[in-house]
Amino acid sequence: MRDLGRVGLFIPCYIDQAYPHVGMAAVRVLDRLGVGFEYPSDQTCCGQPMFNSGCFRDAAKLARKVLKTFRGYDYVVCPSGSCTGMIREYYDLLLDDDKDGPDLRRLGARTYDLCEFIVDILGIETGRGTSPTR
Repeated sequence: MRDLGRVGLFIPCYIDQAYPHVGMAAVRVLDRLGVGFEYPSDQTCCGQPMFNSGCFRDAAKLARKVLKTFRGYDYVVCPSGSCTGMIREYYDLLLDDDKDGPDLRRLGARTYDLCEFIVDILGIETGRGTSPTR
């Protein structure tokens, strides 16, 4: 196992509900790469659907939930670039910088898309694998 501190796996709502095989594939990839991780069972949506619809109060509630759920993790890994982007780029528009600032900045800086985590944090640029499309 690689010693990376606490790694939290964030499975977005649309993957959980519509594409659970993607979540399970992320688990297999992290396992094969020797990454020890936790899956917080109280996680939920990042709030992007509400944010994109202009329901900012509802999106802020979910952002606070994500912030609370992943507060103690050194890395948060997410198999969704758009949800990763939501956390990094838009949570600061939803949350109070005076109250949530340090935790918010830490979460944004430690949240990675799965592929980005593999390349930028683990330093793996090539690997073996198969694709059903080849």
